[in-house]
Amino acid sequence: MLNVPRLRILLELHRRGTLADVARALSYTPSSVSQQLSLLEKEVGVRLLEPVGRGVTLTDAAVGLAAHAEVVLRQLEEAESDLAAAQSAVRGTLRVASFQTVVFAIVPAVLDLLAVEHPSLSVEFDQHHMGQAYDGLLSHAYDLILGEEYPGLPEQVRPNVDRADLAADPLLLAVPAGSGWLSSRRELSDLADAPWAMDPADTPTGTWGRSACRAAGFEPRVTFVSPDPLMHAHLVRTGHAAAFIPALIAVDQSDGLDLSTLPGRPQRTIYTAVRQGRGAHPAVRAFRAALAAASSSRMTVGSVGEIVAPENAPE
Repeated sequence: MLNVPRLRILLELHRRGTLADVARALSYTPSSVSQQLSLLEKEVGVRLLEPVGRGVTLTDAAVGLAAHAEVVLRQLEEAESDLAAAQSAVRGTLRVASFQTVVFAIVPAVLDLLAVEHPSLSVEFDQHHMGQAYDGLLSHAYDLILGEEYPGLPEQVRPNVDRADLAADPLLLAVPAGSGWLSSRRELSDLADAPWAMDPADTPTGTWGRSACRAAGFEPRVTFVSPDPLMHAHLVRTGHAAAFIPALIAVDQSDGLDLSTLPGRPQRTIYTAVRQGRGAHPAVRAFRAALAAASSSRMTVGSVGEIVAPENAPE
């Protein structure tokens, strides 16, 4: 009988590439990882690793075994989900990784709902960028992640991941209230000379924001770079920047902001993702249901103007 924890280590090595990365992901030492893989080689009776420089590479047999390991681990999670569904209450701990705006805007309401409907379920949160969150999900550090996808920037389709879209969150333009930065035409190009607050350029959020300005015919003068949308809203409110702010955040941050919809009414998609074997687990279902309930009441912003497309813009 093959040892399942060792199969998981092999799968992580196939996914990550180095013993050090596997050790870091699984909270082992590199020597422990190497030792467990040596024991797995003895179990299967064939060579699994070949030395390459100061590292190792998987043999063809190891790659094939890693594929089987992925199936085995998925089926074990499906069995765990079936057993959990047979219990009278949703219980245990659900480990979640998320980006900031959802934690700020929705999670408190989600926790309130779960405390009433499923008091035996505990939820733990980590705030991460999507790359880190997906790594943790596939390494079983997290049970579920909350992600975001921006218009024209589709997320990579990852195998053995069950993704469910949660909400479409409108992306709004925010300028300081009463600033007069927008002309009577209310075009995005009115802000060609304005200071902007944006996410870093190498992030999906930052890429989308800069692309929206370029489509309006100008390169934004980004004077504040931060991944924190609450900071963006604060800079707008105090008269120091224009920014693109999701409606999910604008609901609570609209004081002092002149908010407008954008041409084409772009939206980011907020989604949840779990490993395929975990999708039917009662804790995942309960959390997704609470998310849907909490988010449905938060997408309406009060007074919102409209930015019009220039006459020569493509339809």
